[in-house]
Amino acid sequence: MSNLYKVADLVVEMDSFGRSVEQAKPYAIDGQHTPDIVIKTDWQSLKASQPHLTEEDCEYLCTGGSFYRQLINFDGLLIHSSAVVVDGRAYLFSAPCGTGKSTHTALWLKHFGDRAAILNDDKPAIRCVDGTWYAYGTPWSGKYDKSVNIRVPLAGICVLRRGEVNKIEPYTGFRAVHDLLEQTTRSRSPEFMDKMLSLLDRLIRTVPVWRMECNMDVSAAVMSHAVMSGKNSK
Repeated sequence: MSNLYKVADLVVEMDSFGRSVEQAKPYAIDGQHTPDIVIKTDWQSLKASQPHLTEEDCEYLCTGGSFYRQLINFDGLLIHSSAVVVDGRAYLFSAPCGTGKSTHTALWLKHFGDRAAILNDDKPAIRCVDGTWYAYGTPWSGKYDKSVNIRVPLAGICVLRRGEVNKIEPYTGFRAVHDLLEQTTRSRSPEFMDKMLSLLDRLIRTVPVWRMECNMDVSAAVMSHAVMSGKNSK
């Protein structure tokens, strides 16, 4: 089935059947619209190469991959991360799977209560619109589907590592680009990668990027918010 959705302020036409359609329901739009992004997938090829995956998992992975590959044409990209909003500003925590991104943002929810909410717990989209970077909820939001269909100004990105002692510092240059590139969409296309590297360079020149080592105590959330927001937490 083919449906229209509004994702990251773009009209998306998605030809799909399973998990992606279910998680995209909050993004559905009515009426006649010219799509900015058209998603058509060959999930059968992924299933053939990865037979342990279910058909719905293959469909979900393929629709997300198609969306994020096309998003780059609209000054947007994926950062594999858990995105939390506090006081109307979005903070992204990025790291390899199993590091504790969701655990860390859960500490923000615990500490800040009603001031905080999860924007997207797995694959938020970020876009530069009229010179401002925004983070967006998307239908590609992990196995627990934690996401809301809003856009929020992006206040900072943090590359997360586990540690015994909480510490955070600015992260710039080649290493920052490298680590973010590891957590976004890549391609064998030189043209695509040129666009991606250029966009990442613009991103880290505009949005503060941090590197943090932390434990799983709520004090890590207090510290990271105090530094990333530029003000003392209360």
